[in-house]
Amino acid sequence: MTFQSILDEIRNNLNGILSDLGITDVSFSVEPAKPGFGDVTSNIAFLLAKRLKQNPFDIAQMISEKYTSCVSTLVHTSNAHRSGYLNFFADWDKLNELIVCESYLDTFGDVDIGKGSTITVEHTSVNPNKALHIGHVRNIVIGDTMSRILEKSNYHVNVLNYIDDSGLQVADILLGFRHFKYDLTPPDGKKFDHYCGDDIYVKTTLQIERDPSLESVRRDILKELEDGTSDTARFADKITRRVLAGQLETCWNLGVSYDCLNFESQIIRSGLWAQIFEKLKTMGLIEFETEGDNTGCWVIRGDDGNSSNSSNRKQHSSNDDTGNADVAAVDDDDDDDDDADGNNNRNDGSDTNSTNTNSTTNTYAGNPDTVIIRSNGTATYIAKDIPYAAWKLGLVDDPFTYTKYDPSQQPATRTLWQTGLATPDADSIKKDFTASRVITVIDSRQAGLQKIITLLMDRFKSTSDAYIHLGYESVILSSDTADMLGLDTGGRQVQMSGRKGLYVSADSVYDMLKTRSTEETKKRHPDISDTEIGEIAHSVSVGTLRYEMIKQDLDKIITFDLKKSLSLDGDTAPYIQYTFVRALRILERSQRTPSIDVDFSQLKEPSELHLVQSIGLFDLRVRDAANNLSPKVIARYCHDLAVSFNSFYENVKVLNLDDDSVESARLCLVNSFKITLEKALLLLGIRVPNMM
Repeated sequence: MTFQSILDEIRNNLNGILSDLGITDVSFSVEPAKPGFGDVTSNIAFLLAKRLKQNPFDIAQMISEKYTSCVSTLVHTSNAHRSGYLNFFADWDKLNELIVCESYLDTFGDVDIGKGSTITVEHTSVNPNKALHIGHVRNIVIGDTMSRILEKSNYHVNVLNYIDDSGLQVADILLGFRHFKYDLTPPDGKKFDHYCGDDIYVKTTLQIERDPSLESVRRDILKELEDGTSDTARFADKITRRVLAGQLETCWNLGVSYDCLNFESQIIRSGLWAQIFEKLKTMGLIEFETEGDNTGCWVIRGDDGNSSNSSNRKQHSSNDDTGNADVAAVDDDDDDDDDADGNNNRNDGSDTNSTNTNSTTNTYAGNPDTVIIRSNGTATYIAKDIPYAAWKLGLVDDPFTYTKYDPSQQPATRTLWQTGLATPDADSIKKDFTASRVITVIDSRQAGLQKIITLLMDRFKSTSDAYIHLGYESVILSSDTADMLGLDTGGRQVQMSGRKGLYVSADSVYDMLKTRSTEETKKRHPDISDTEIGEIAHSVSVGTLRYEMIKQDLDKIITFDLKKSLSLDGDTAPYIQYTFVRALRILERSQRTPSIDVDFSQLKEPSELHLVQSIGLFDLRVRDAANNLSPKVIARYCHDLAVSFNSFYENVKVLNLDDDSVESARLCLVNSFKITLEKALLLLGIRVPNMM
């Protein structure tokens, strides 16, 4: 049992006391206490003050006296704090043994929230026209970390990656290769995804800006992409799959894996939209507009006269300038512009504000309705996302066949499948990647469209929370990093733009982190092999990058600073990893195998008890992170656990003691910490090195 044991014991006893008083329906809290408030604290007295017409302190005293008559295994004493809180002090001899012994189990930290049910997490979803940049990494790490936390919470998790291989950005690189005759072979030493993003995409979009006549060429390419049998579609498939291979290589290097790749081109050609369109009409969820600006369109009515998509791209820019006055207005969007038909990158965060007739939401005309089919019969971006959302929830017949992605070099814990529409053959198989609940990780600036999809899916399912948009804020470049890229921002931060080539690629950040980590490791350990140095540097580099993307609240913008990200000090993954190595060295120097067959009453020092408590909070933090879809909770737990151990390390001696009983107990505690921290870091996708 963990620290949850004492919380449950106290809650049960307090409910018994309330029952004896004839009081019901009081939702009081019982939680780990802050310093100065015992080991556990409750706000129960505050909630009873009005009902009993007494001050909280007197009520807390009364309950404390009654608590002495309760059957108590883990509570030593209780008292009333002058503030009115009711505080409890643990019987640490018993709690030490419970927590430390359980920490040695493989299942330590497991919680049963999911009850074995299936949940789908979709993340990454980057257009296959460029390399992943540092902004994309936030999406990827959020999705991967949440998948790990949910699996720890007894969910069966399907991890999906949506490949938007039919949008404008794909048309742009096709135009570059065909119209401008760019070479299909990248320069020596350059990955194909970097080549397409840095060279082809940027140069082509610049040419389109200079020559408006190219817009018609681009539109023709888009139309040809929708025809899966066209030469253009076949060429696009070859190009986008080469880019995708480079993107996946980056993801796998960061320890990220998937279950299935879903291609937008196949969704468009699958007939899913026809199924959903009929359902939308039958259920009265869409209407055909016969008057006004949207005459001839199929629309989703807004709620209460308010626009259901208030976050179009121009409003995004306004919000950014208002909330972050020091952000330079270099570009309107987070990454890439919308395409001419209102399509956009689901990760990059651009919303739909097409200048074409019948845009997705006619916000400027004051119309609260959302267009899904324009008067010319073409579908808007949301019309592509609705059938995909319905497919994820199992609301439509599955039109896909599945084959293993080859070559699949992702971490061996998952088998990677890909969708297909071809006639089933010997290598294809029917799979089921649907779930009763779906979490979609997409930039917060798509909240408007995601809200509409959420409402539609809830109505389809007749339940709430079937489809969950897990939004997050963007990553911007610091002024120093902007200067390094040659941007004149007047000392202000700048938003990234793939279209203009203003971004820092994930691969380059990893390479710089690894170079720095390699140099530092060589200084500290000049005698170890290059292979060992490389493994340590990789663990530190990936850990640093992942931790920086997950330690902030999701609703906070991350300002990425290239120099600061390379720091190995402070609230960073290297600090936590170094603490793990410190514990490992203690165990190695002891030359003993830690055992739980020790006298736990020997652990009496405050720093020892605080470390035990920190270890015992692991499953509480997993539960909190899973229930609130908050990966930061685990990052904060890892840091707090490391801080607790370092305090223990500084205040007590572990080895070469005169008392073998004390030394054994402390070695057992050190090993408990090591086991727990490694499990917690694994939820963040961070490996622990054997030296630093």
